[in-house]
Amino acid sequence: MDAEQVEAGRARWQARFDGARRREAEFRTLSGLDVEPVYGPDGGDPRMERIGWPGEFPFTRGLHPTGYRGKAWTIRQFAGFGNARQTNERYKMILAAGGDGLSVAFDMPTLMGHDSDDPRSLGEVGHCGVAIDSVLDMDLLFEGIPLGDITTSMTISGPAVPIFCMYVVAAERQGVPVTRLNGTLQTDIFKEYIAQKEWLFAPEPHLRLIGDLMEFCAAEVPAYKPLSVSGYHIREAGATAAQELAFTLADGFGYVELGLSRGLDIDVFAPGLSFFFDAHIDFFEEIAKFRAARRIWARWLRDVYGAGTEKAQWLRFHTQTAGVSLTAQQPYNNVVRTAVEALAAVLGGTNSLHTNALDEVLALPSTRAAEIALRTQQVLMEETEIVNVADPLGGSWYVEALTDRLEAEAEAIFTRIREMGADGTMTSGILRGIEDGWFMSEIAEAAFDYQRKLEKGEKRIVGVNCHTASVDEPLEILRVGHEVEREQRRVLAERRAARDQAAVDAALAAMRRAAGAAGNMIPAMLDAARAEATLGEICDVLRGEWGVYTEPARF
Repeated sequence: MDAEQVEAGRARWQARFDGARRREAEFRTLSGLDVEPVYGPDGGDPRMERIGWPGEFPFTRGLHPTGYRGKAWTIRQFAGFGNARQTNERYKMILAAGGDGLSVAFDMPTLMGHDSDDPRSLGEVGHCGVAIDSVLDMDLLFEGIPLGDITTSMTISGPAVPIFCMYVVAAERQGVPVTRLNGTLQTDIFKEYIAQKEWLFAPEPHLRLIGDLMEFCAAEVPAYKPLSVSGYHIREAGATAAQELAFTLADGFGYVELGLSRGLDIDVFAPGLSFFFDAHIDFFEEIAKFRAARRIWARWLRDVYGAGTEKAQWLRFHTQTAGVSLTAQQPYNNVVRTAVEALAAVLGGTNSLHTNALDEVLALPSTRAAEIALRTQQVLMEETEIVNVADPLGGSWYVEALTDRLEAEAEAIFTRIREMGADGTMTSGILRGIEDGWFMSEIAEAAFDYQRKLEKGEKRIVGVNCHTASVDEPLEILRVGHEVEREQRRVLAERRAARDQAAVDAALAAMRRAAGAAGNMIPAMLDAARAEATLGEICDVLRGEWGVYTEPARF
């Protein structure tokens, strides 16, 4: 851009900034120097067409002209352990300590669509998250927490739709209109086949359920985001930053194609898509990754898929600091790692953030460790003044070069994925890549390369392969006792005995018929949840109709 075009862009940004709501605060350095809300070139700069201004296509510098002067990121701490009542107490602690959003971690039986008394659940109930068997657990989980006033994220994919239905029914019982619900549901099944491996069925029926949910939310729950496309688990499995970026956005494009195939208006459903990224330890690479993600998504949504509104072109994302970067050795070093990763997420413009606890590599976070993780965000937000200026690293030669490089690598991967498909769509390429094990092999190769460098000492981790001398003492960690499982099973048996079994049977039969028909399944599933059908019962009906998926053996 020449100087005249740059000044025209600055004027557009200024007009939008002046018309936007902003926080009441003093935007100065610690020494009292006034700072501008954004900085850019004084004259012409050929890079500005790709960099732009905050709140303007291609959104490299953020979605809003005000940056964090309008609203700081949402502090959304991921939490869940034991039973619903125990987790409810942790949520109230987080909210009382200054958290402003909830994020639900579910235990392994719930993630796999099994009830707590299923033989496959033995020894796992409440251990990696909260156990949810029926709507009554969801009632307890949010007891005293008004669901119409708090945004809630739920990290679950295989049984995401029945869990969502239980959440809706819990809100109904609180007297909250469904139109007031706001939050995100992960739902992203592509990343399960690619990385995390927590699915129930083959891809096609999962996509059918996701399409039904997208339709339902677009019509009935307009503020709710039914899909949080997850790169976090892809990165944690060993992917590079470029692979995380490309595989995640490709999955997102697949869900856009799903919505379009349902006849949905892209300007209505695309704002319901959100993203979930990993903030790893390479500070500048992570910042560049987030900036590139916004730019790529905006361009593809506008130019490839025809999104006409800015909100439909926006890439909104939650970030979690990298669990895989935490070490059991010298665990207090994890506080430093988490702070650096959180800072990268914020400088990259994250919309919400979870900071890992120092003991998460060993167990679920203790109350003390959870508080330190929360305070890490609050120190960044309240003390460092990083909220004063939008995209403060924009224009950095290094950051812009990294942003361009990651974008180019991602585009090359998109081309490869589309070439794998029979019809050139992203969806067909993703499905073929899953079937052939291509994604898994790409991630495995990247993970092997990193591990080799670690073992040769080319990559250094403090406390692991360098600076290993320590005065650390063993941590006291949170342990979930076996009594949690025994109590959950006892309560579940009582609920089954007390409910109207005829109503449950009728609701499950109606849901089975809906699964074999062409209509939207969400209303029938809501009725099953209202009748107190359990998660395992609902999922078993669907397993009976659609079968289960077993990943082919690969060597």
